[in-house]
Amino acid sequence: MGQQCHLTMKQFGLIGFPLSHSFSKKYYLEKFEREGIDDVGYDLYPIERVDELPALLEAHPALAGINVTIPHKIGVMAYLDHISDEAQAIQAVNCITIDRSGGGKPVLAGHNTDVHGFEASLKPLLQPHHTHALLLGNGGAAKAVRYALERLGIEHTIVSRRPGAGQLAYADLNEDTMASHTLIINSTPLGTYPQVADCPDIPYGMLTDRHLLYDLVYNPEVTEFLRRGLAQGAAIKNGMEMLVLQAERNWEIWNGLAPGG
Repeated sequence: MGQQCHLTMKQFGLIGFPLSHSFSKKYYLEKFEREGIDDVGYDLYPIERVDELPALLEAHPALAGINVTIPHKIGVMAYLDHISDEAQAIQAVNCITIDRSGGGKPVLAGHNTDVHGFEASLKPLLQPHHTHALLLGNGGAAKAVRYALERLGIEHTIVSRRPGAGQLAYADLNEDTMASHTLIINSTPLGTYPQVADCPDIPYGMLTDRHLLYDLVYNPEVTEFLRRGLAQGAAIKNGMEMLVLQAERNWEIWNGLAPGG
């Protein structure tokens, strides 16, 4: 971060807290090297409070775009000049463009690329009978999934440990529900390394080869949730491609190449 070249290079980065493990930095630095992009950098900017953002932008005048991760995906919206329709609907931002061309205060525009990543990675796997989904979890990650499912015309029911109106508890999952909901999406962090033995408490014995299990978790590659689905003949998908696709969409937006970017 202290390198002088960052002042002349176009810089991108990630804000959030903590940032001990970052897919983004590794991904983009490898992308830049692989594609021979040598006038761009990517770094981590751990900020505990989102109100530190203006000072960060002032201290790093080469920053042209940032990714946003927990806990700032919602709070950062108060600092933005423009918010995309998707991000507005989901009330979460994970990609920001920084326009300094006006010479004064930078103009910030927020986007949500998780929707694109999830939708584009799920779509090729869908069969005609995947018309109803169970969405496990109701946290921030679930919002992008819900928006994408609505765009795909897939009805969904949320399953939560603390279900609200119109939602199900895990104990409510019976044979009829499992048979009619052949797409099951885990948006909880259960099963993420190092707690690899954890998994959502669904009746795995009721899964069949008509089911598709999608896990937003990508480490490990095959979570316990996916392993148990595979044992029942279900199709499975982890969250790695979603992550890659949203990262590529971020890059398109930062470079003005994405639709609405």
